[in-house]
Order: sequence, then structure tokens, then C-alpha cells
Amino acid sequence: MTEPFRPTPGILALAALFAAAGITHFALPQFFDRIVPPGLPLSARTATLISGAAELAGGLGLLHPATRPAARWGLLALLLGVFPANIYMAQEPQKFGVPAWAAWARLPLQPLLMWLVWHAGRGRG
Repeated sequence: MTEPFRPTPGILALAALFAAAGITHFALPQFFDRIVPPGLPLSARTATLISGAAELAGGLGLLHPATRPAARWGLLALLLGVFPANIYMAQEPQKFGVPAWAAWARLPLQPLLMWLVWHAGRGRG
């Protein structure tokens, strides 16, 4: 039995979240540049643009059953890869103009997003 092309509302929402985040990396790269932890072997801007492109591609990839499994693995890798930036932001929230509680509260959202991506990317409509 072939899968329906039309994604569920949950997949649409997740795809929109990642696509919007990816676009924001290109529209407002300065914010994302600042949260790139020091010590990476590439520039903050390069890390920002790569992660933005990956978010955009992953979000769009969730929209079609044929690309959904690849999008799942790509987004899971991305979420693992950017987690150090979230930790960096939580450790020094004053540098980023966010309340400490908000930066720390954001950390548990990463595993939740990973769980949502895992289930959305299983290839089902």
C-alpha cells in the first residue's frame, strides 16, 4: 500500500518550524553567529549557514513520504550537533539577552524535538 502524499497536521507543523528556523538563520544570521560555541574548526557564520540550510532542507524533506526518512536522520543529526550551542547559551545567557530560566528551560525541548522528528520521519503520512 502506498503512503498518502498529504502530510499530517503534526508533520506540517514540524516542517514549518524547521523551515522557518532555517530561513531565520539566513535572515538574521548575527544572532545565530553569537551562540556558536567558541572552538569550532569553522567560522561562526559558516556554522550558522550550514545549520540553517540543514534545518530548511530537513523541514522541506518531512513534507514528502519519499524524503521523510532521510529528513528524519538529517534533522536528528542536526539537533545533536547544535545542542552544544544551546548549552553555551544556557551557561552564559547574559551574553545573548535572554533570561537564564528561559535558556535553561529550552534544553529539555531538544529531546522533545528529537522525539517528534523520530516519529514524523518514520515515512508515514
